[in-house]
Amino acid sequence: MDFSVLMLILLLITGAIWGLDRLLLAPGRRRTADELRQAGESDGRAPKESLVVEYARAFFPVILIVFVLRAFIVEPFRIPSGSMMPGLLAGDFILVNKFSFGVRFPGLNLKIIDSGSPKRGDVMVFRYPDDPSINYIKRTIGLPGDRIIYKNKRLFINGVEMPQQLIAPFLMRESGQRLTEMQRWSEDLGGVKHDILKYRSDRDLTLEFRVPEGHYFAMGDNRDRSNDSRFWGYVPEKNLIGRAFLIWFSWDLKSPEKWLGDRILWNRIGTSIR
Repeated sequence: MDFSVLMLILLLITGAIWGLDRLLLAPGRRRTADELRQAGESDGRAPKESLVVEYARAFFPVILIVFVLRAFIVEPFRIPSGSMMPGLLAGDFILVNKFSFGVRFPGLNLKIIDSGSPKRGDVMVFRYPDDPSINYIKRTIGLPGDRIIYKNKRLFINGVEMPQQLIAPFLMRESGQRLTEMQRWSEDLGGVKHDILKYRSDRDLTLEFRVPEGHYFAMGDNRDRSNDSRFWGYVPEKNLIGRAFLIWFSWDLKSPEKWLGDRILWNRIGTSIR
């Protein structure tokens, strides 16, 4: 179950218990206190509320704050794979701005505030179209109506090639101690510069797409190790969750032999996502 939906259920339960007590039971307790005071058998204080009501009253505001923050403003996610390397690593914990692409009511996926839409180059989190229970993170490449051509590992958007510049060789550590040699490139998506990874290859592969209205074309920065729109299609607007903007914690998943404290990647904490 989605965490925001769970928080909504808890919010409704605690709110209902507290509200019903105030409407139905609290007046009776006050009347009882008044009667006892008039009879000289009490100091006039109302009998205590039940333990269930006491807990509901205590937890309701806490749940409300967490629910509003997580459902409508910002939500944490964990990067599960290396498909967004070199910028994002498996083990990074990120924050996602849920206000960027419109505020949606949890569970119903109903947009209640139209506060924006993805821009080319945004790193977005969305529900995987083939299984909405799974969250994906990729970079926004194509906007509605765009013509995308991916040819020989280069991007062409609406007939314009997106500039790429080779930076250096890159050794990607995979399972165990195995290293895979790749190349690190800088790519410019119409003013949004970011780094990508590619295998050294001269294979001439051409893929062409036309992004439908209300959909987006997404790709991973680790171009040859990403399951993205090239293979399963487009991201519907209704599946958008938000824009990733910050790494708030990072955990080294590739070095289980290290001590726990040594596995925290301190230099990545607080890094902006671009």
